[in-house]
Amino acid sequence: MTTWAGRTAAEISAAVREKRVTPREVVAEHLARIERLDGRVGAFRAVRAEAALAEADEVAARGDFAELPLAGVPVAVKDNLAVRGESRRIGSAATPDTPSARDHVTVARLRAAGAVVVGVTNVPELCVFGTTDGVLGIARNPWDTTRSAGGSSGGSAAAVSAGMVPIALGNDGMGSLRIPAANCGLVTIKPGQGVIPTGEGDSTWFGMAENGPLATTVEDARLMFSVLAGVESGPLPAPGALRIAVSLRSPLAGVTISRPYAAAARDAAGLLMRAGHQVRRADPPYPMSLATTSLTHWTAGTAADARPLDPRLLTRRTRVHARLGRPFLNTVSSGASRERLRRRLEPFFDEHDVLLTPALARRSPKAGPWHERGWLSNVLANTNYSPLTPAWNLTGWPAMSVPCGSLPSGAPCAVQLVGRPGTESQLLALAGQLEERNPWRRTAPMD
Repeated sequence: MTTWAGRTAAEISAAVREKRVTPREVVAEHLARIERLDGRVGAFRAVRAEAALAEADEVAARGDFAELPLAGVPVAVKDNLAVRGESRRIGSAATPDTPSARDHVTVARLRAAGAVVVGVTNVPELCVFGTTDGVLGIARNPWDTTRSAGGSSGGSAAAVSAGMVPIALGNDGMGSLRIPAANCGLVTIKPGQGVIPTGEGDSTWFGMAENGPLATTVEDARLMFSVLAGVESGPLPAPGALRIAVSLRSPLAGVTISRPYAAAARDAAGLLMRAGHQVRRADPPYPMSLATTSLTHWTAGTAADARPLDPRLLTRRTRVHARLGRPFLNTVSSGASRERLRRRLEPFFDEHDVLLTPALARRSPKAGPWHERGWLSNVLANTNYSPLTPAWNLTGWPAMSVPCGSLPSGAPCAVQLVGRPGTESQLLALAGQLEERNPWRRTAPMD
């Protein structure tokens, strides 16, 4: 008997289109895996068992069945994106527990491509922090369940990493796709601004947040990206010889990069050099003001999101974060500081096609109720392990996390690839070269 849980989305969709397996059989097997494993992982806030099986049957009955790029593929959706018939809680007791009337545009595109939504995944409250924990659940890293999956797309990353779904939908406002992907050994791409729709009226933290895929292979990430972006998913062209800058420097003063993450970036640099690219050490001219710019945008985004909610129902760390951000709402919404950062970094990308960095500074914090701890301890924990992602939300440029190497615990390590606007395909192709030369284990050994 063929096992479909743990297979890639590309493999599943091909098998479904060729009628070697039915969408119901695929979805049922993944639901059984969720039931068996999620008590240890905490990926899902809500599992749509009956609804997903019914939707699988609807996919099988479609007239365009043979043309669906994600035919019968189970997918998980982050709990800040609307799924028709499910509540959108954003990890908070302050949000209404009422079903959404329609799908978010990205969810609608996945369903139109034949995907079946099996559940809604856990997030930290209002998707603020880099650990996924709160009153609605705690998401753990399937590779090391003593550690957080990361955040804020932590539940989605954990679901894919544990083989409970082959792909999942998340988003990234300060690293919220790349952080959990790096922790959980996954491929993700935060697209540049405007490449994948954000949805009318959605919070985008003043244009910094982008929706994107979480997957175990570059092929799956590219496939899902193409569906979300509404573009053809042809084969990726082999990138020509690119000018790649390698930087091991933290953009934030006082934060150091741990040895495993620095080693991962060096290893990736060697692989890309042997692939024919021009690779050299070079640090972007990060301004000293980057820490302040990041903090003001981070807190102001939360202040905007918290405005319509009852503060008494928010956790203390979220209330403090929102209160600190209120004075910055007007200055942040002008976009002036982001434009200054772009102008400062553009000359660096005139000289280099791609920036390669460690994805994180160190492994994720211990899994636990961080939402019960003070604001400062949360901010310090986040900043000390993930200083390398926020700059590229501020610029609005594409950035990826790609597995590379491992930590002493055996959990995955990762690198970050950053490019100029419009280079998503180039980054995916480069990630494909890393995967080809340094393949990784796709899912955590949980069985």
